[in-house]
Amino acid sequence: MTVNKGLLSLVENTPNFSNQALENAVNKLKVGWVIKSSILDTDIQNNTVLTTSQKNDLKDDINNIAHINLGRVLGDLIRHSATIIDATIIPLENEGDETGATFLEILQNVQSVQGLIPELYGVDALVKNRGVDEHLGTLNNIFGTTDDSSASVFTSLLESINFIVTANLATETALETAYDNLSGFINSVVGDSTDFQQTLDTFATAVATAHTNLNNALAAEPLLTHKNNLIAQREKINVQVSLENSNLTTLSTYIEGLSDNISYSSLAEDENLRQLMSTVAQDTNWQNYFTNYADEKEKLNPIYTTNTDSDKSAIIDQVLADSGLPDVTDATDLAAVAAKAQRDSRIDTANFDRYTVEQQITKSCEQLGITTANRTITALSGTLLRNMNQHDRDEIARQLDSNESANTLS
Repeated sequence: MTVNKGLLSLVENTPNFSNQALENAVNKLKVGWVIKSSILDTDIQNNTVLTTSQKNDLKDDINNIAHINLGRVLGDLIRHSATIIDATIIPLENEGDETGATFLEILQNVQSVQGLIPELYGVDALVKNRGVDEHLGTLNNIFGTTDDSSASVFTSLLESINFIVTANLATETALETAYDNLSGFINSVVGDSTDFQQTLDTFATAVATAHTNLNNALAAEPLLTHKNNLIAQREKINVQVSLENSNLTTLSTYIEGLSDNISYSSLAEDENLRQLMSTVAQDTNWQNYFTNYADEKEKLNPIYTTNTDSDKSAIIDQVLADSGLPDVTDATDLAAVAAKAQRDSRIDTANFDRYTVEQQITKSCEQLGITTANRTITALSGTLLRNMNQHDRDEIARQLDSNESANTLS
């Protein structure tokens, strides 16, 4: 049921979705050389003179020590999140399409997955790496929060950046200068610049060298711990971005597959289509599902449904009571015990009418493997009755297990 309070104000405005919260969090990381690295990354991205090929080559050249080149990491992160907001991360269905997906469609599809996976797999979507954060975590502050007492990715990253900057390393200062020089050159070039590529390569090489020098300066403790942390946190960012990219670009196809499977399985309710599906399906799992469907459905009974193992005993007691069992409780009533034995599916009662009640009890015991030697008929009757009453209980338990098995996703 929708909450109406405030709804009118929503209708009169648009959500104006953006990745601003992520940008704000990233901006806090721009300390020391990371500021200059981010500026350079932006300058390369926004330059209108460099070709796409030149930009890619330049990015590769200066990414020789990726955990030092944090401007690239953070820039790629922001750009990735922006493609989710404008939905350009979703590939066009057909080449030449003028309109693509929308952020609303992404949200709706992610919501669909949250319902489809539990229905088909019996587990939360998170278990299948398809939870909300596995699609939209970068926008959902996944790098700024944790589920435990450990530091978040951004908090840990900022701590190491600050530690390195505070160390006042000459190599860090030199790297900032190399960034400034390359940015300055990029921003000064025009289309007819002479010796353009050679000068660009020279400045790029200087940045790569400065990366190496700073990285080498972090080789000993206490700086080494923070260098390793830069590596670890960068990896977490890249893994998350890769996961989101993979999940979102395949989202429509993934939902289509799940929805089709639900639709196919629903055909099993029709006996004729069930037969057809078991014939035309080439996958053995689908063949088995349709072939065994009728038998498994017969095992389903709501009175046998239980949530926990501890409920089983109570359900067995209730089913027995509803069935009028135990129907015999007095072992000294030999006629009643013998009559119950004749209703027991395990006992062959052929020609039992020729025997006395005592003989019927004795022969029933023999068939059930109950020792009869040197025992009174009263003792045999008591043992036989307990055996049959336990069998009734075991049979209910078996039906309960069959119901649970038929109702369990597998």
